[in-house]
Amino acid sequence: MSFLVYVTVPHEREALDLARMLVEARLAAGVNVLPGARSVYRWQGEVREAGECLLLAQVSRAAFEDFCAAVRRAHSYEVPCIVALPLEAGHQPFLRWIEENSLPSVG
Repeated sequence: MSFLVYVTVPHEREALDLARMLVEARLAAGVNVLPGARSVYRWQGEVREAGECLLLAQVSRAAFEDFCAAVRRAHSYEVPCIVALPLEAGHQPFLRWIEENSLPSVG
């Protein structure tokens, strides 16, 4: 099984850098970068609003823990949003592509 992993970042440049790093490291088969999100959230006791960029990454179950660790190391937020949604069904060749191109780190 694979995941569609939802990640938010504050700026498009950070999103593109993070996406490229994850794909180059083969921790994600691909990452869609969606700029222009507007988020309303509670942080440190107050309601805030900010512009953000969304990442939707295609990640195998085998690579997920290493994917999370890499995002946490590179992310500018103290508590980054990393949420995995299981891919229960889909176009089988695409799901195989995710499994073949998203691998756990070696070493």
